[in-house]
Amino acid sequence: MEIKVVKKVLGVNDTMAKQNRDMFTEKRVFVLNMMSSPGSGKTTLLEKTLIQIMPEIKTAVIVGDICTSNDADRLAVTGVPVVQVNTDEFGGDCHLAAHVIEKACENIDLDSIDLLIVENVGNLVCPAEFDIGEDARAVVLSVAEGEDKPLKYPLMFRKCDAAILNKTDLLPYLDYDSKQAVNNILQVHPEMPVFELSAKTGDGLESWIDWLKEYVRKKLQA
Repeated sequence: MEIKVVKKVLGVNDTMAKQNRDMFTEKRVFVLNMMSSPGSGKTTLLEKTLIQIMPEIKTAVIVGDICTSNDADRLAVTGVPVVQVNTDEFGGDCHLAAHVIEKACENIDLDSIDLLIVENVGNLVCPAEFDIGEDARAVVLSVAEGEDKPLKYPLMFRKCDAAILNKTDLLPYLDYDSKQAVNNILQVHPEMPVFELSAKTGDGLESWIDWLKEYVRKKLQA
């Protein structure tokens, strides 16, 4: 019985995700779903990313958190439209589902943007299970976490189109084998591009920005 309930929930979500995807295609908006565990530096990476792609790419952001608008407040300083979603209002969900994205988009002028970034709730498990109608997914991992995270949470890495190994500026101070971390990512998803960078210093950021711009360009030209 429990399995049937789960299948029903995911089935409804998939239907709504398709509706979202059709809407984004009609509006010619590329949608990136960014996921990570808490503390990976995802918001800092987004701050630096937004600064570098503006004004070339018109962007809006949906921020998912259980509580607070801390991340949304930081991203709003860049000048992009930001919509905050707090899941504590509907049970403290550890992910954003398709119907939540559809509702959040009511507060965004999709005709005026090229790129919508969804900063999902910090969690390496649940967000990977819910299609929100995105075009691509990226997972952010920091060198302050274990090298075996890709092996412990393989679904997240199988479902993503790119992996970002962040906080490389900390490597001199940590007992962390980044080569092993990359090997573990590729063991789970052999074709996945992996960007090793420091959002804090900007080292390595260019390759990530180029990857993102190329995906947005392809959607606009489709």
